[in-house]
Amino acid sequence: MRVQLVDPSAYTPPYDHALAGALARAGAEVELLTSRFVHGERPPVEEFAVREEFYRRATSRAHSRNARRLLRAAEHVPDMLRYRTTARGADVRHYQWLPLEALDWLLLAPARPRVMTMHNVLRRGTGRVAVGATRQLVSRMDALVVHTRTGAAELIQRFGADPDRVHVIPHGTLDYLTRLPDESGLPPDLQVVDGPVILWFGLLRPYKGVDVLLEAFRNLEGVELWIVGMPHVDMEPLRAAAARARGRVRFVERFVADREIAAYFRRADVVVLPHRRVDQSGVLYTALAFGKPIVMSDIGGFSEVASEHGAARLVAPENPEALRDALAELVADPAARAALAAAAGAAAAGPYAWDQIGRRTLALYERLLA
Repeated sequence: MRVQLVDPSAYTPPYDHALAGALARAGAEVELLTSRFVHGERPPVEEFAVREEFYRRATSRAHSRNARRLLRAAEHVPDMLRYRTTARGADVRHYQWLPLEALDWLLLAPARPRVMTMHNVLRRGTGRVAVGATRQLVSRMDALVVHTRTGAAELIQRFGADPDRVHVIPHGTLDYLTRLPDESGLPPDLQVVDGPVILWFGLLRPYKGVDVLLEAFRNLEGVELWIVGMPHVDMEPLRAAAARARGRVRFVERFVADREIAAYFRRADVVVLPHRRVDQSGVLYTALAFGKPIVMSDIGGFSEVASEHGAARLVAPENPEALRDALAELVADPAARAALAAAAGAAAAGPYAWDQIGRRTLALYERLLA
């Protein structure tokens, strides 16, 4: 079976590569159609082909962010139309992301069947145009993959998806990060920390609740908080909140390459995800891959991971007192951390293992072709 995975903007290379590898190991002939990832090295390629068919001018050199956006806007429609011809060479076309959904539902390749993974249904826009675009898109897909039952319900109820076309297939752990041959160590100033470490990791965005976390951390002592990732928010209020904390807060305000990620997760005693609203998160599946104790908001797919597998401690979203109490309890209780870590490792090796996900996805393709 010939499968094309399509992620024009290279929005989630770790997921794309992991799924492509799992499908290839399950027996499919897989091509990943994407663009050059400009923010660092892409994950390993295992038994599948990668074709950088989109935004070749925008990603050809070190353009500024604004210049890349302008070039991508100019290239988008021609590239989507050119893909229509490329799409004929596959049995199944599986879209991961479409950058301009309000337009892209009109530009889809006519070849069928079409599948789309709706990666984060709960965070989709609520405006009339955004909802209308999503409704048009889902109506033109032969199958829709979501990672959680919460996302499936949202897709059906809010966006009018046909329930028979909605399939829940989990997001797999990003376990390739645990075995990179060129893994690097922590920055020198983080290598001499003696006490427990709470890790927050990812792109800093308002919905991820870093402000709630800093309020929760304010009265914790004997522990450090590391906030690691590229800022997409005003950092001054966060730095001011960090300055009021009794414990030490360290910011690493930059993009963190794959080879650096393992060191942060290996050192962390607890990983925290205080999100306000989310379906799922790549950081969660990284923490599971490293077998880490996790504290996270009781929302969306987070709730399912914790309740079904015991792999995390849940707290009410936007509740700094509850978050503080959960963090303080785990920091003080090595046995509780060990139990959560064991549950995380079991979940990573079981329902969130990529070979199982690859087989389930391939079975979906076979049903569509039949």
